Amino acid sequence: MLTNAVICEYNPFHNGHKYQLDKIKEISANPITAVMSGSFTQRGDIAVADKFTRAETAVKNGADLVIELPTVYACSSAQNFAAAGVSIARSLGCCENLFFSTEESEPELLIRAAELFEDKKFNSLVKSAMDDGMYYPKAVEYAFRETAPELAEVVTKPNNILALEYLKSLKGTGIEPIIIKREGVSHDSGDIKDGFSSASNIRKLILNGRDYGDLVPENSPKINHPADIKNLEKAILYKFRTMSVDELENLPDVSEGLQNRIYSSIRNYNSLEEIICNIKTKRYTHARLRRIIISALLNITKDDLKEPVPYLRVLAFNERGAELLGGIKKSGTLPIITNVADGYKKLGDKAKRIFDIDLRASDIYSLATDKIKKCGEDFTNPISLVKD
Repeated sequence: MLTNAVICEYNPFHNGHKYQLDKIKEISANPITAVMSGSFTQRGDIAVADKFTRAETAVKNGADLVIELPTVYACSSAQNFAAAGVSIARSLGCCENLFFSTEESEPELLIRAAELFEDKKFNSLVKSAMDDGMYYPKAVEYAFRETAPELAEVVTKPNNILALEYLKSLKGTGIEPIIIKREGVSHDSGDIKDGFSSASNIRKLILNGRDYGDLVPENSPKINHPADIKNLEKAILYKFRTMSVDELENLPDVSEGLQNRIYSSIRNYNSLEEIICNIKTKRYTHARLRRIIISALLNITKDDLKEPVPYLRVLAFNERGAELLGGIKKSGTLPIITNVADGYKKLGDKAKRIFDIDLRASDIYSLATDKIKKCGEDFTNPISLVKD
């Protein structure tokens, strides 16, 4: 049995995600595997709803199997996020297509843009710009303007940046990329149109206690106790205040003396907002700085990010997904974890290190809601088997 894959966060699952899954089903009869981030997200934030709820909602609305994208990669750059997601799709041994949505009305422009990353002159310009202090997304944009100005606007849209990384990572995998035009509103927009709104706007509505019911599928559970990164501020400040300069330097994305700026800021400011504003430079985006903060909180190091994805953690599936899992056990290249306690014991030391971070992320997540949850939910929450 072949499968289609999507790499996602579903933070939260909304009508736009439902639209994407419905479109996939129109294009292909294969079951859908969603590779979904867990407790923390790529922009360096905490997920508004827990991963178990989000995974079950996804299966109720079109996905057949949900596999967790481990925290180490989910809270990393677009390059690492995409590469790890594609690695998981490839490790299934039966993935035919990877679907993703963009705001680009001309998908061929994305394909042309992705091909430029193999050009020596282009890569030389990216490196030169970064050596001059420009952060990676801006360096890439600069290189496009110098080599293919007609494509420069393509790389400035957030969803397109991830799309380019997917296309780069898919090279040589045998998995076919299929692009679906994003419908409704643009990424991060505050607009609401025909029942569609961006995930970021829906999160704001949820955190502010406002109604968002028309923007998510009818069968979505109400998020009564959303997680908010602000609830972890004291924990993060405590963690930072106990770290040495060397430990700060060993965090992913920290380079060129940034550890010293962070160390100094920690000792001069009393809030995360003040610390971020003080250490911000033209090389570091706010999202990158937030990811550094999450890495510190979860004890993620540069070495962790060098490790390949070591397992497939199943969060939810339906009957078709169960059949697909049976095939993956035969065709796949990674151990499948359906029972956390049993699966953990069978992992090697490096894989356990990556899984420990997932477990830690869940336990810290449980502190981020207004109603603190129990510790150890990874062990007590069963996989959701959603029946038709």
